[in-house]
Amino acid sequence: MKVGIVMGSKSDYSVVEKAEGMLEKFGVEYVTRVISAHRTPLAAQKFASEAEENGIEVIISAAGKAAHLGGVLASYTTVPVIGLPIKSSTLDGLDSLLSTVQMPKGIPVATVAINGAENAGILAVQMLSIKYPELREKMKTYRHEMADSVAADDAAMQTK
Repeated sequence: MKVGIVMGSKSDYSVVEKAEGMLEKFGVEYVTRVISAHRTPLAAQKFASEAEENGIEVIISAAGKAAHLGGVLASYTTVPVIGLPIKSSTLDGLDSLLSTVQMPKGIPVATVAINGAENAGILAVQMLSIKYPELREKMKTYRHEMADSVAADDAAMQTK
């Protein structure tokens, strides 16, 4: 199981590394690249069109501003693409979000929140868990741990 993470600019890495951390938590292999939909379109085409043969089963696409990267990648592959809009402009990432989520019929890009890298990683794991049951079990454990943490926080508040 392998996830391809593509960011439009190295400046997006401070957000992207949180997705990497989530994939590491679940033991999912990944490769991270800097590829621009606008400045290196042939590299984007090559990455996406060769993703499946390179063992990539889900792609996370992180981009800001015009944020066309996810759509460009999705147009060259049938591997699921998760768009991660990056807050990188004067519109607080709304431009990135809208550019990522507004895809034409037939070329979907699943989209998480602006700077929602952790959720991009989790969504990739959930997609992979359809094929890999051990990931589904790890996801169930993760959810129980989250619930236990909230319950512990609540109990601590009740003792004040």
